[in-house]
Amino acid sequence: MRHALPLLAAFALVAPTFAAEPARRPNVLFVIADDLNCDLGCYGHPVVKSPNIDRLAAKGVRFDRAYVQYTVCNPSRASFLTGLRPTTTKVLDNATPFRKTVPDAVTLPQLFRANGYTAGGLGKVFHRGLSPDDPKAEMDDKPSWDHTFYGKATPAGNAGDGRDMSGGKLAWCRWKAAGGTDADQPDGQTTAEAIRLMEAAKGKPFFLAVGFYRPHDPFQSPKAYFDLYPPDRLPLPPAPPTGYAVPTKFSLPGGPLKAAFDAFGEVEKREFLRAYYAGASFADAQLGRLLDALDRLKLADDTVVVFLGDHGYELGTRNWWNKATLFERSCRTPLVVYAPGMKGNGKPTAAVTEFVDLYPTLADLCGLKDAPKALEGVSLRPILDDPAKPGKAGAVTVVKRGPVLGRSVRTARWRYTEWDGGKQGAELYDHTADPGEWANLATDRAHATTVRELKVLLGE
Repeated sequence: MRHALPLLAAFALVAPTFAAEPARRPNVLFVIADDLNCDLGCYGHPVVKSPNIDRLAAKGVRFDRAYVQYTVCNPSRASFLTGLRPTTTKVLDNATPFRKTVPDAVTLPQLFRANGYTAGGLGKVFHRGLSPDDPKAEMDDKPSWDHTFYGKATPAGNAGDGRDMSGGKLAWCRWKAAGGTDADQPDGQTTAEAIRLMEAAKGKPFFLAVGFYRPHDPFQSPKAYFDLYPPDRLPLPPAPPTGYAVPTKFSLPGGPLKAAFDAFGEVEKREFLRAYYAGASFADAQLGRLLDALDRLKLADDTVVVFLGDHGYELGTRNWWNKATLFERSCRTPLVVYAPGMKGNGKPTAAVTEFVDLYPTLADLCGLKDAPKALEGVSLRPILDDPAKPGKAGAVTVVKRGPVLGRSVRTARWRYTEWDGGKQGAELYDHTADPGEWANLATDRAHATTVRELKVLLGE
């Protein structure tokens, strides 16, 4: 069922106004970090080193309440790159290409190509499966691109010390402090190719989507980034309150992952955090190279920069060391937008926003013609001009457990989740008093009115 949210702004295609050259169509640099959550300096994390994401956040608008529409890679990317919700695309797993379910959808890069832009897809943009080196896993949308590029780790980049943290139970749950330099890893090669394309642009507007694989597993980054994080200095996730129990059997996945995570000791937990944060800092360094190139090429005043993670990551909350939940840590993800000339640049916003809003936002900022009428988000341009605006009434995220669909809505104060329309359980969390989402208030009669109101935001 397609939900209906009260919208505070209508999507309108208007000619952009930019400070430097009002008549010039801006470039777009659209950067995705795979599996990146909000454990970053600019979001207040005390340990993670993310100086380049932080400097972009200081220059643009940092969205503090930005939510994905699905907490797994393929459905999330299919959603924000088509401007359609997962319940519309019917992409609810990592195996379904969206062209099988919505074959006529116009992707975001397709729209830019149709409007005269050079569109480049570098690294993981559309979902490619678990391995960047596996051509059989290719799920890219070929009609969207003028140019594609995928890197491959060199022999030096595949050397180094590492360990399987699950004792062989989970093939992906391993780290490697790799040899070589950034250029020996796919992400470093992707960055170099993006810079080459920017240098070759010669005045023609470009849409460059740059997808970094890190911090996605397997956690392989150059050793220098591991060295940033001595394991004994990493804060472990908080222990659940005494007597806490997961609300329903659907709230967290089970099976082999849970069994492996339950066997983690403190050594494995600290190694996992170290490897993930090393990947986050590696991706941050690549963003820094891109931002430096924009400055060097004098393109910064003519380029909209979007930086995001495709969904969050639990990192040990409730001892879940993965994603695919409907808790805050999976649903919320970093989003920073710099658009030249916007009055809100340099300020954060607490406006509730959704990733499905990115497509209409970029179409709006760049004055693109013929954007699809079926887009299910709204332009964030009003928030970029005034970050104090409240945004949407709620943001909806879904995830599937077998045949059961879970749906969750996040407002400024509440998160409400239903499994199978409430037949398999419901969850209500008050983020004012309980930001960790430990106390489920769904059956508390004192909150019955709140539950009814949030059901409306879910489209019931």
